[in-house]
Amino acid sequence: MVSRRLFLQSSAAVAAVAASGVRAAWAENAPGVTDAEIKIGQTFPYSGPASSYVPIARAEAAYFKMINEKGGVNGRKLNLVSLDDGYSAPKTVEETRRLIEEDGVAFIFQSFGGFTNLAIRAYLNEKKVPQLFGAAGADQLDDPQNFPWTIGFNPATSTEGRIYAKHILATKAEAKIGVLYQNDQLGKTFLTGVRDALGAEHAGMLVKAVSYEVADPTVDSQVVTLQGAGVDALIIAATNKAASQTIRKAYDIGWTPDRYLFFGAASIEGTLKPAGLEKSKGLITAGYLKDPTDPRWQDDPGFGEWAAFATKYLNPVDRVASAVYGFSTAATMVHVLERCGDDLSRENILRQALAIKDFELPMLLPGIKINTSPDNYFLIRQMQLARFNGEKWEPFGELIGG
Repeated sequence: MVSRRLFLQSSAAVAAVAASGVRAAWAENAPGVTDAEIKIGQTFPYSGPASSYVPIARAEAAYFKMINEKGGVNGRKLNLVSLDDGYSAPKTVEETRRLIEEDGVAFIFQSFGGFTNLAIRAYLNEKKVPQLFGAAGADQLDDPQNFPWTIGFNPATSTEGRIYAKHILATKAEAKIGVLYQNDQLGKTFLTGVRDALGAEHAGMLVKAVSYEVADPTVDSQVVTLQGAGVDALIIAATNKAASQTIRKAYDIGWTPDRYLFFGAASIEGTLKPAGLEKSKGLITAGYLKDPTDPRWQDDPGFGEWAAFATKYLNPVDRVASAVYGFSTAATMVHVLERCGDDLSRENILRQALAIKDFELPMLLPGIKINTSPDNYFLIRQMQLARFNGEKWEPFGELIGG
């Protein structure tokens, strides 16, 4: 696969610094940092079964470009080197090593996927390289005792699984629950959350759990198996492609269970439109970001910030909900780097990433704030349920945690 690089620095400024031979006193303790730039590494599935998530990376690159046009962070431009890993763990390892050992990045930011982030975790912790705000919710990313250099961004997938199971218990006490899950840490921890919420008393409500592999061409047989088990409350712990196939197949065979959809696959553009908007009507998900297509946000100041950014820096095709996520993660990263000041050692970058207090982002749902600490490695811990009405997601109820 051809690597994709997104260079966002002022090359003239970098060249001038290099020619001058200037070397900051702290350079040995801050790889990837010069007086002119901060070099950031990332792997992302520009190809392969998760390529529909690419608007995230494009939004992050565009946000850094916007910051650079405003003068950078404390006078330094942000240089994002983003390489294609095809959503393949061996490729993620290969490209991450390249980023650290050849490109000399300061840290890894927002690499995509649960099993892919876990594949590079031991290497990055051994090298004491910050692995920041991974685009994943695998519970294993929250392990400060054993892997202190690794921080996830998304809510833990087990938390989301617990939220859906609790909602089923509260609204459909006699339900027969089925789970379709991706056969990796994402899906397995999601399933663990469902079982935890049901507990021993309600364990029998989970009548069938069926997995699929990322490389599977379809999940049609799994859907038929779940229908055959009598499932009337289906939890879809799948990424975009498999989730879309599940929604479409269930509708086409006349199966109408209550359906709960993993937030990471709740994109209208990436999942619901390919499945069919009418076929997606009634889905429930749990989110934490404002839907950019929802008219109720049109006069919201935070939405105004997003809209101005998207209009100027994103192609129309990339102005989707997943790009809102990229906009938000990039803003969080810039916040951390600003707090670092001139101490851009890897140790201080990690320290500041673990000292975020009540940070509000323009596109977070009202009431949700980002907090981290040395014993809190997940940035988002609250979500709100929403139901798809055939056109947009409609939030309901209060903010909830797992």
